Amino acid sequence: MAKDGKNTVAANKKVDRSKMHTIQDAVMAVKAASFAKFDESVDLAVRLGVDPRHADQNIRGAVILPHGTGKDVRVICFARGEKAKEAEAAGALEVGAEELVKKIQDGWFDFDKAVATPDMMAVVGRIGRVLGPRGVMPNPKVGTVTMDVKGAINAAKAGQIEFRVEKEGIIHAGIGKASFSPADLAENVSAFVGAILKAKPSGTKGTYLKRASISSTMGPGIKLDVATISD
Repeated sequence: MAKDGKNTVAANKKVDRSKMHTIQDAVMAVKAASFAKFDESVDLAVRLGVDPRHADQNIRGAVILPHGTGKDVRVICFARGEKAKEAEAAGALEVGAEELVKKIQDGWFDFDKAVATPDMMAVVGRIGRVLGPRGVMPNPKVGTVTMDVKGAINAAKAGQIEFRVEKEGIIHAGIGKASFSPADLAENVSAFVGAILKAKPSGTKGTYLKRASISSTMGPGIKLDVATISD
C-alpha cells in the first residue's frame, strides 16, 4: 500500500477529521490544510436521503455562486439570426447551428458550458450522447435552453454552476478556489446548500440532508455539521 506524502501527512495533522464543523470553521480548516503549489479547487460533497431512481427525486438545478468559481468559463451557444448576434455580443466563445454541431462531432470540446435557443434543440440533439456525459447538454431545467441567451451566458460567466444528484444520492460541486477568502468561500457554500434545500422534493421522507464534507483538491475532507448548514 502506498504511503501518504509528507505534505499530505502534515495537512492531515492540521485538521480534526472526526469533528463536525460549521461552514465558517470548515472553510478555515480547508485553507489551513491546502498545500499544493497551484491554486487548488474547493469541492463540496453532499449526501442526500433520496432515491434518484424515482423521477421525482432525481434532483437537479443551477445556482449562481455569489463569488464565482474562480474559473474563466468558456460558453458556446447554438442559435441563429438575431439570437446568434445576441450571443456573440454577450461574449460566447463560439456561436452557430449545424456548423457548430459538426465541429463538435469532429472532436472539438474546448468549452465549459453550452446554451441553446429552444428551436435549436432538434439540431443539438444529434450530439446529445456526446454532450450529456460531459455535463454540457443544454437543458431548460437549469436555464441553458432559453430565448434569453444573453442572460444565460452572463449567468454562466458570473459563476453559475449546475448540480445533479448521482445514483448514490450524492451531489458534488466545485464552489471556489483555495485562494478565496474564508468569507467568500462560506457564502458560496451557503448559496449552494441553499439551492439544494430549495430543490427538496415534496414527497421526500426522512432526513433529506444526511452528510456533507468540503475539501481542497489535495487536502483532507472536512466534515460539515448538517444541522448548522441546514440553518
